[in-house]
Formats: sequence, C-alpha cells, structure tokens
Amino acid sequence: MLYDLHELQRAFLNPLSRFTDSGSLLFSHPYSPLAYTPVSRHIAATYELVHRLGKDYEKPLWHLDTTTVDGQQVPVKVKTSVQKPFCNLIHFQRELPAGRPADPRVLLVAPLSGHHATLLRDTVRALLPEHEVYVTDWIDARMVPVSQGPFHLDDYVFYVRDFLRWLGPNTHVISVCQPTVPVMAAASLMAADDEPCQPLSLVMMGGPIDTRESPTQVNRLATTKPYAWFEDTVIHRVPARYPGAGRRVYPGFLQHAGFVAMNPDRHLKSHYDFYLDLLRGDDSDAEAHRRFYDEYNAVLDLPAEFYLDTIRIVFQEHRLPRGTWEIEGKRVDPSAITKPALLTIEGELDDISGLGQTRAALTLCSNLPESRKQHYTAMGCGHYGIFSGRRWRQTIYPLIAEFIRKAEPPRA
Repeated sequence: MLYDLHELQRAFLNPLSRFTDSGSLLFSHPYSPLAYTPVSRHIAATYELVHRLGKDYEKPLWHLDTTTVDGQQVPVKVKTSVQKPFCNLIHFQRELPAGRPADPRVLLVAPLSGHHATLLRDTVRALLPEHEVYVTDWIDARMVPVSQGPFHLDDYVFYVRDFLRWLGPNTHVISVCQPTVPVMAAASLMAADDEPCQPLSLVMMGGPIDTRESPTQVNRLATTKPYAWFEDTVIHRVPARYPGAGRRVYPGFLQHAGFVAMNPDRHLKSHYDFYLDLLRGDDSDAEAHRRFYDEYNAVLDLPAEFYLDTIRIVFQEHRLPRGTWEIEGKRVDPSAITKPALLTIEGELDDISGLGQTRAALTLCSNLPESRKQHYTAMGCGHYGIFSGRRWRQTIYPLIAEFIRKAEPPRA
C-alpha cells in the first residue's frame, strides 16, 4: 500500500515538476524577455529548486567516454560482458594501441545498497588509465520479473564467484562498502575448493566485515530493531506498472528517506546554498550541486530476500566473524584464504562502517602471510571520501594501484 501511495504522489508531483522546470527556463534563458525583469533571478531560482525537489531521478549515465593512457586520450566503450537477472557485468573497454602490454584486470564490485553502480564513477575514472576495469552493474529489483525467482545474500556470493570464474585467473577484486562481506565469502569458498580463478588481490574499502567494531548509527538501527520489524515495516510489493510487479522489495524511496534522515541539516543547508548560488549566478557551484544530487537521489529497489538476509547475517548475527555462516552446507571460513594479497581501507570519519569493521578482515584471514596483508586509514576522510573526491584521487588510488602492481605475477 505504501508503494502505491508513493506512486500516487509521484503522479501528482510530475506535472508540478515539469511546470517549474519550464518556469525556471522562462525566467533565466537569455532569449526570454522575462529573464530581464528585476525579480527574474529569484523566480528562476525558486522554480529550479522546487523542480529538483519534486522530479524523478533516473539512473545516471557513466559519462566516461574517454581516458588517458600513456599520455594519450583514448576512447572508452561500456559493454556488457555477462548478463544475469539481477546484475550485469560491464566492461569499460579502452581502445589501446596494438602490442601494448596488458594492464592488470580489476573486478570492481559495486554495492547493492540503494544507489546505482554509477556512484563509483570517480573510482572507475581513476582506475581506467592503468587497469582493465569490470564493474558489477546491479539492476533495479522492480524491473526484474517475479518469474526470475528471489535473490538472497548467498546468490550475491554466487554472482561474485561466477564473475571471477568468467574473468579467469590473474584478476584483482576491489569491493566498496557492502560487498566486502559477499566478496570475502566468495574468496573463502573458492580458496577452500582450491579453485584456479582465485583473485590475485582483495582490496576491501569501508565495509561491514565485523559490525561489532565501532558501531555506527546504521549498525545500531539494525540491532535495536527485531528482524520481524524490518520484514513488516520496510518490505513492500512492487506496483503493477513495473516489470517486477508483485516482487517483495525494500523500496528505493524508503532508502533515500533513510539516507537524508541521517544528516537532515546538511542536506537542508546544501539546498539553501544551491538557491543562493543561483541568485548569485555562481554556475560552477550550482552545477556541482546538480551533479551530486542527480547521483544521490537516484535510487533502486533492493530484493527483499537480500536485504533481510543482510540484516540478519551481517548486522544481527555477525555470522562471518563468528564463523557460523554456511552457504549450501559449506562453512564460510576466511582462514582458508592463503593466496591473494589483502588490503583493507577505512575512513577515519566514516559514519557508515566504523573504524575496525573492515580491518577485521586481516584477522579473519589468519593463514594469510603477514607480508601479504596491508591496512590504511584515511585520516579526516568520511565514507564517500575513500572512493570519491580529492583524497581518493590523490592518496588512496595511488596506494591501491601500487598494491595491485605488486600482486601481479612476473611477466615473461
């Protein structure tokens, strides 16, 4: 019912959003005579603010058409390599000169936690010049027909394992936030079976490996509410207008409300500053605001089974660090990992995955030689700062690039 009410609200807001969008142009376009009235800038700014608060935000584009390799700009094409019901493995294919040595192959596992994989645009942009990049592009659950069946946390682990098998040996894995847990599980199961396609290295960034360490507001919400509360309160069925009609999901609009509720004052100030930027004619800051919220406000529905499994297994029962997680009768045992190099990265000011939660992976991989383990804490850095922004580009990415190069096998 709540999902249907949300769709009804969207139906009412869409005409208002289109009207305010047109009104903003009418009072700001240089060819419009209304743009030269005394209060035109105030009216245009008000219209645009209302438009952006009420509009629908679709999945953003990657906008990564080129990259620089060896000092030369080369085209980049996004191609789908593997298609699965809930995820596509996409390849950022660079047009490189013939005969150039191959770069390290990287599987970047994007989080399935509300936002689209394009949230990692800055991550991919930094990796592209020196790496062959593949990314997990998760599909909005409301677009997946019920006939495709459910999607559990265990299925996430299987997807990661299947992608690694498809990519073959000599692949590096970077997991950002939520996927650190299923990536660790996939690597553990592959190590236990001594599979040839185990990753060369594992880079784990700001993830909930052990949420008992430095609990955050996100962790406390998951532990102070019983499992039944989440199932009864936040799970809804997709309305009839979507391909996934009838599928049980954790709707994107509820997730977005939760994101905003974590820092309401910050978002309110951001929108007010955007309004002032429009009044002042500060186009660069206004455009930065648009880009950020075009990404931040674009959310997807999560499969209910996956979300509820994550609440129970990761946040409430801590099965991975306690050694009680079983998948198809096999225990997930990180101590079986002995081959990949392991790098954990945390942000000092991370309010989503607290300090120590990701670093716990180093302890769990008890049979991995210490010489193949490394940890880095980004001082003064929040959650998003470890994979996007200035600190990511100037400090964290160079560290990861060097770590991957060291893990590469000797070349003939």
